[in-house]
Amino acid sequence: MTTVAGDFDLTLDELRVVARYVAESAEPVLPLFALDRPDDPRPGAALAAAWEFVGGAPRTRLQRVTALDAHRAAREATTEAARLAARAAGDAAAAAYLHPIARATQVGHILRAAASAARVAELRAGDDPEAGLRAIDEARARATPALVDVLRRYPPAPTGRSRVAALMSLLDADLRRAT
Repeated sequence: MTTVAGDFDLTLDELRVVARYVAESAEPVLPLFALDRPDDPRPGAALAAAWEFVGGAPRTRLQRVTALDAHRAAREATTEAARLAARAAGDAAAAAYLHPIARATQVGHILRAAASAARVAELRAGDDPEAGLRAIDEARARATPALVDVLRRYPPAPTGRSRVAALMSLLDADLRRAT
């Protein structure tokens, strides 16, 4: 089993666990990007690259390139929901290259897609924060013990000013408390 070393070790199997969680978070919201930018395949390509890695394919340039392309597509989206959907797809592809360095910013690569999907749920419910909290509960329920083990190797998520950052911090704290 290949191990990625840094401040701690991450195996490719653990990276696949993270990539699966992020892809599962991104997949349901991806159609919102397509509604905004129907001719832009970049976020869909990023999600497909993530699923290839989850399915056992090696980490390649494909995940890096499609992740960056999806994040560029997010900047071109015209709605918040579409931007968040594209960013989540980019995060899914980028999860293959999660760094084993003890920095709180790395937590975003694990949890930002779930937090983005929760924010999308709020937007779709007329900006209702309860919809976001329900989505965070669902994201917490999907987290496997292996994912939580990887998450706990990092410092807690950084606090931020955006609603996505607040949702990510909430999910992070919930998962760290999980047994």
